[in-house]
This record gives sequence, C-alpha cells and structure tokens, in this order.
Amino acid sequence: MSELSKGLAGIVAGQTAVAIIDESETGGGLQYRGYRLGELAEKSTFEEVAYLLIYGALPTLSQLKEYKKKLLSLRSLPEVLIEVLQKIPADTHPMDVLRTGCSMLGCLEPEGKGRDGVAVADRLTACFGPMLLTWYLYAHGKRKLPQADAEDTVAGAFLYQLQGKAPRERQRQAMDVSLILYAEHEFNASTFTARTVTSTLADFYSAVTAGIGALRGPLHGGANEAAMELIERFPNPEMAEEGILQMLAKKEKIMGFGHRVYKHSDPRSDVIKSWAAKLAVNDPKGQKMMAVAERIDAVMKREKKLFTNLDFYSAVSYHLCGIPTPLFTPIFVMARISGWAAHILEQRADNRLIRPMSEYIGEKVRSVLPIEKR
Repeated sequence: MSELSKGLAGIVAGQTAVAIIDESETGGGLQYRGYRLGELAEKSTFEEVAYLLIYGALPTLSQLKEYKKKLLSLRSLPEVLIEVLQKIPADTHPMDVLRTGCSMLGCLEPEGKGRDGVAVADRLTACFGPMLLTWYLYAHGKRKLPQADAEDTVAGAFLYQLQGKAPRERQRQAMDVSLILYAEHEFNASTFTARTVTSTLADFYSAVTAGIGALRGPLHGGANEAAMELIERFPNPEMAEEGILQMLAKKEKIMGFGHRVYKHSDPRSDVIKSWAAKLAVNDPKGQKMMAVAERIDAVMKREKKLFTNLDFYSAVSYHLCGIPTPLFTPIFVMARISGWAAHILEQRADNRLIRPMSEYIGEKVRSVLPIEKR
C-alpha cells in the first residue's frame, strides 16, 4: 500500500448524491445535494437543511411547517430512557451518554412495525438534544428538563432547555447556523462507519450508534473541545502568540487547524467565524476571546501555512452561546444525524456489503513449535 493511500486517503469508496467537496476554481465548494453550503447557511434554517438531506429536496413552506410540528412532537423521551440517562454517572463523557441513549432508544422503539428509517431519522433529529440535556441537567443537580414548546427549532429548544430561559435571538441564529455547517460532510470517518454498518443490513440505530463512536475521537469530532481549551489558556493575544510559538517549537499538536480533505481553506470556517464575531459584540469577555483566537489563527497561518477548520471558531461561538465545553462534540451529533441518516438511507437503496481488502505485512508461514521449545 502506498503511503498516499494510508487511511484510505484518496481512495474512492463509493458513490453518493448527498454531498460533494469541490475545491476547484469552477466548483461550488461544499454542497449539500447541489446547494452551496454558504447559501444554505445564509438563506435557510437547520430544519430546512435536515429535510433536504433526509427527504432529498428543500421543503415548501407548508412542508416545513409540518416538519417542524413533527419534530416538536418527537422531542419527549420515554420514561424508561429518562431513568437510564439519570443513572449514568456525572463524570461520563457526554458522547458516551448519547451512544448509550441512542442504543437504548433502539431497544424501546425498534425499527420495523410501522417505523421505517425515515421515521427513526426524524425521531433522533428531534430528541438527541433533549436526550443529552436530560442527563446533563440531572447530573448537575437539576432534576427536570425545562419545557421549550415555544421554541419550534432544534437550535432554540436546545439553548432554552440548557439555560432555562429563551436565548437571545443572535444566539439562536448562531446555533442554528452551526447545526447547518455540521450537518453533513461527505464520506468522513463517522459517516463511512455508519454506511459500513448499514451495508451489513443492520438496523438504523446500530449504524448511528457506530457513527457516534467514530465521532467521539479527537481526530474527528473532539477538536472543538480541544480548541476551546487552547483559546481559554491565554489571557491576551500577546501571551497567545508566545504560547503557540512554544508549542510549535515542541512540535505539539494544535487542534482546530488544517483538514484531511481541504487543501486551501475550510469554507465553513469563515461562516462560523462571522457569527462568533457577532456574538462578541458588546461583550468585553467575548471580544477578548475573539482577539486571542484571531492571534492564534494569524500565528498558525504565518508559521505553518495552516488554516482554521470549522471546529476552531465554532468553539468560540458555542462558548458565547453559554454552552459548556464538554457539550461541544455532542452538538456535532445533533447536527450530523441528518447527514448520517441521508447516507444510511442512500446505502440501503443500493446496497452492497462494504468489505475492503488488506495488504498483509506480517510474518510468512511458520511452524508451531511444541510449547516446551518456544
């Protein structure tokens, strides 16, 4: 195997009509079903994008109204699941909570018997936020999840239930845009994992649970948490520059920069950076945090020619929305379920077991010696 193809780099592993990443001059960058992501982030909502990914087309006004009504009706959790979530220790990684919650929901509401893959996709899109917060709030001394019936969006409901009050409109919008940006990204590690599991004819919940497991790793979903920890380490831009230079000298890994697929820039980064800047307006602490982040950004560009990826400024945006750092990666799940769902349904529609070959590099044929002679 060539070094260039390690980790399946550059290997075409399947066909998809869900998304494309095209960095060519004539390409449209990152697109969801042919729509440029920047335009979707500017002109649509997460519910519209989720509908696009799962159902294949942008909804009409009446379809969107019905879809939002459906998602609202699917937020509440079974009492048995609530009991399970409340038994999970407070120091558990939140991604493990969602992995467990998804698997348990699959036991309580199995696919089949009138519940197809699309129905499961809608259910998980609606309830991953409440699932996460049911555990988080209980683990931090608050026994009941606040009702958020007045919030008819996934973003608004999450912020309301987390904070116990209606979020500021700018926070609601920033959260909504972040969900759009995280919703889908072609054959990334978690999506390919979900498709691989799906190819075995496993149920929808098994594929999503596997996707959550792949997303848990810091090389995939955990970078936004690491980016936040890095930014919070420095009290001002000057100390940030000094600290980053020291880290580079020690060859330490700096999360939130570069990307496995993008060679020139991450088109999602500029979008979320603009929202982080909007959230920092009239907020002295937020402005200081943005100044530190932008200095780190500048140093990495100057010293390593590396660009920020979506995770870097998403960390700032989430922090300024009042979201605790350990919940950053689970929010990724809340968004990416729509992309996973689209790929699971696509894999099922034209399925073949995903079973690649390997290049053996171990010992050649050997004889087994008697144990007393080994």
